[in-house]
Amino acid sequence: MAHVLDALPVAPPRRRIAPRKLWRTARHHPMAAVAFCVIVVFVMIAVMAPLIAPHDPAETDGRNRLQTPSWEHPFGTDSLGRDVLSREIHGARVSLQVAVLAVAVAAGVGVPLGLVSGFRGGWIDVVVMRMTDAVIAFPGLVLALTLVLVLGPSITNIMVALGIGAAPNYARLVRGQVLSLRNMEYILAARSIGAGDARIMARYLWPNTLPSVIVAGTLTMGTAILAEASLSFLGVGVRPPTPTWGGMLNEAFSQIYVAPFLSLFPGLAIFVITLSFNLFGDGVRDVLDPRLRTAQGL
Repeated sequence: MAHVLDALPVAPPRRRIAPRKLWRTARHHPMAAVAFCVIVVFVMIAVMAPLIAPHDPAETDGRNRLQTPSWEHPFGTDSLGRDVLSREIHGARVSLQVAVLAVAVAAGVGVPLGLVSGFRGGWIDVVVMRMTDAVIAFPGLVLALTLVLVLGPSITNIMVALGIGAAPNYARLVRGQVLSLRNMEYILAARSIGAGDARIMARYLWPNTLPSVIVAGTLTMGTAILAEASLSFLGVGVRPPTPTWGGMLNEAFSQIYVAPFLSLFPGLAIFVITLSFNLFGDGVRDVLDPRLRTAQGL
């Protein structure tokens, strides 16, 4: 019986993108390709932050307060004399770490709930969907702010708060995919030869929802970075002296007329990385959607 189950197809045949077609894919989605390159640059900066940062991000120098950009301090210094470039480089680590972990929590909670809800239906579906509706009813930033205030400000708690806030979107997304797949012929064939619910969900349904989850994940990362910056700007994010882009904006707010460059650079970094994740997510969606891929000749 085991070899019969293993012989069943995981999904209807799908056309895969060979490595030799990557260049053609990039030509069809130039903005997504550029966005991917920008994301890679930010990831490299975050990984190598201790090596490439010209100064200690926490080192203060009262004699060089609010210095305008120069060769020694390309992004200037803040109100405590700290090098803005070094703080921005280290801030990339926090933002990307929170984004990745928040997506992991959201997918880890939302995907199983969506699978079970869509496949089992009945009262389970009703309970799960009402729970997701209750969470979605709260504005995302307000929910995250409330959870962080309850749990306490830290990178871990911010990640958990943002992940919980995004989990209902993954649950509803996966549930919709499962509802359209659970009556497919290969699912009915697996059930007819004795495959259990857990095996069907893990082996046949989950792989077919993965492309949609990947697209949602790339888009959620941009949202998570923006949300983390918002929480830090409001003063409930990561505690100083850990550098974060939102915290830098918070500190720069009181100096907006004296040293406008303090808000320019972290704000620009947030804008660029968020836009890059959104553009890259749109490109990934187009590539992974079989209908769009066929229409574009990929």
